[in-house]
Amino acid sequence: MYYKLYIDSVFLLQMTSNLYLLSLAGKILLCTATHFRICLGAAAGAVLTCVCLLIPAGEVGVRLLVGAFPVSVCMLWITFRIKPGKSLIHGSLVMAGCGFFSGSVMIWILNFLRTVLNGRNSMIVTLLSGHLAYRILLRIITEFRKKKADCERTVSVYVPDLKQQIRIKAFLDTGNQLVDPVSGAPVCVISRKLAATMHSCFQPEKYHAVPFQSVGRKSGILHAYELPELTIEEQGRKIRKQQVILAVCDTDIFEESICQMILHPRLLED
Repeated sequence: MYYKLYIDSVFLLQMTSNLYLLSLAGKILLCTATHFRICLGAAAGAVLTCVCLLIPAGEVGVRLLVGAFPVSVCMLWITFRIKPGKSLIHGSLVMAGCGFFSGSVMIWILNFLRTVLNGRNSMIVTLLSGHLAYRILLRIITEFRKKKADCERTVSVYVPDLKQQIRIKAFLDTGNQLVDPVSGAPVCVISRKLAATMHSCFQPEKYHAVPFQSVGRKSGILHAYELPELTIEEQGRKIRKQQVILAVCDTDIFEESICQMILHPRLLED
């Protein structure tokens, strides 16, 4: 039993797949390259894959599997100029992961298209399934990056009662549903270090006991205080909020983190 392979078709399919994989890997690794370098890296990978197929030694699958790592390393180096070492190995693993998931999605789409087209297969159908798989994974990666960017923001917080500007690293936790049990007002969480800076603003009559639940701890009570006013500045936009409740986190993990404040998503609403 033998298979007949058309080397021009193999090159075209591999070239297209490499373009998609390099684009996805670049999005994940946050690497940029010109269109020329991406095409050059994809073409080099396609040529090396064809060479692996033409080598008259061992099984075809074994040759492709053995050659996968050096081929991906070559493509990454040509395209993104990643220096040899851990970064290049990490990039190769990322590219392998992209290939695995995009290949799985492509096979699912290809089988669906074959069913619709009564089992007929062609180069156009294969290329179309590859493009659809690429668009799906690109959308997933883009949405993940967007969500991550929305959840990590550096804001400038001004407390009028302190008469000073406090610049802190604050995270926007879109899953933060912590609210005051009486008023339903949103509650932000700050570290003990930041609380010590704002201690003069905390008045006993503005004290709140905020119940919470978290992973690793069934339940608890956070000591919180209500500030008369708080101004949050982000990318030139100023948001002024009144009666802002800040809960003090009493865990050491928070103290060691670069994050000193967890913002409630409702505070960034105009």
